Amino acid sequence: MEEKEKKIKIGETGIYDARQLGTPKMLILGLQHTFAMFGATVLVPIITGLSISTALLMAGLGTLLFHLLTGGKVPAFLGSSFAFLGGFAIVAPKLMDANGEATITNTEMLPYACGGVVFSGLLYLVLSGLISVFGVKRIMRFFPPVVTGPIIIAIGLTLAPSAITNCSSNWLLAFIALATVIVCNIFGKGMIKILPILIGIVVSYIAALLMNAVDFSAIEKADIVGVALDPAAFAKFDLSAILTILPIALATMMEHIGDIAAISATCQKNYLANPGLHRTLLGDGLATSLAGLFGGPANTTYGENTGVLALTKVYDPKVMRIAACFAIFLSFFPKFEAVIQTIPTAIIGGISFVLYGMISAVGARNLVENKVDFTKSRNLIITAVILVCALGFGSAGLTFQITSTYSITLSGLAISAIAGILLNIILPGNDYVFDSGEKEEPAVTFKV
Repeated sequence: MEEKEKKIKIGETGIYDARQLGTPKMLILGLQHTFAMFGATVLVPIITGLSISTALLMAGLGTLLFHLLTGGKVPAFLGSSFAFLGGFAIVAPKLMDANGEATITNTEMLPYACGGVVFSGLLYLVLSGLISVFGVKRIMRFFPPVVTGPIIIAIGLTLAPSAITNCSSNWLLAFIALATVIVCNIFGKGMIKILPILIGIVVSYIAALLMNAVDFSAIEKADIVGVALDPAAFAKFDLSAILTILPIALATMMEHIGDIAAISATCQKNYLANPGLHRTLLGDGLATSLAGLFGGPANTTYGENTGVLALTKVYDPKVMRIAACFAIFLSFFPKFEAVIQTIPTAIIGGISFVLYGMISAVGARNLVENKVDFTKSRNLIITAVILVCALGFGSAGLTFQITSTYSITLSGLAISAIAGILLNIILPGNDYVFDSGEKEEPAVTFKV
């Protein structure tokens, strides 16, 4: 096995078939992806009041459904989407407790918010159908690297403040986690080089135990075995709730395109062409509708796991499916789920510090490799507007008051994507031709 690992240069060259590493190592790699997605995936139900177990189950099932619909070709993990938090806050706001604080879950209205999520997922199918009818080349003319590259950069940069916030709870722990990841990835050999996230969590968690910085109260309260689904939380449908949440899909579809472009650039394979953007949109949309139908948060392709891909250079989609199976397993064991929740937020922050930066770095690499010409004012303006919109508006976004009772809020990423696409259409000089990927070894190559 050592000779085999030496030959494939673990952590240095891309590995597209993880079976070369053996089943035990594939399982460990899958577990690493589970740790990468866990913090963000459970945070959404914690904020909204949805079931954590349901969120994990739907993340796992949604990921497997996505892989089924995309022919198992795209190494993506689908976890809980933060983009819909604003919609949930409007449709199912937390209720006041005895102290006058909004802490009580609005169990009556949450199912209606989930109904809106169901319809949002179906909107993905519309765009998927348009691509199938008109062809990916015609549709992707609206998404050249000068648009998708800055959006990928913005995805990482807009996530950055959350990493700093998490780190600030204990900078020493965050530094231990970050330093371990860097040392393992730069100086490590063999499996150590491709398991920096998992090793970083273990080392910093041991440090947290020694520092008495781990809260075990959640473990005591959690049941050993639980039911992941609650029929009372299943989706219900109301036109007002649907109209409130549906527009959010416009933003998440643009983010999806950026995410798939990021995964393509990371793995050096043109997933936008093969299996095709229409298939990835179909998979993401149906996974979101499935989650909403059973009372879970909307799903989205996860940047955290793309960061792990970039760091480890193991690009085999089978590893993501293993992570999905771990998520499904965890959903039925609240006690084990609670153990993972004891990982201090500072450790998550330290790990995220490098993962979020890797996403932005992939976006920059996308621009460089596709030779986007920044001596052209057109390209400079599009990039500048995208970055300022994404970082300026941030997660708060921009709210448009349609009527006295109805408003639409677009996130900074959604605004930047829309602005970039519109500028690309309006400004002269768009000579971009999308590479259909009809080659023996398709890669993310574009003409600008």
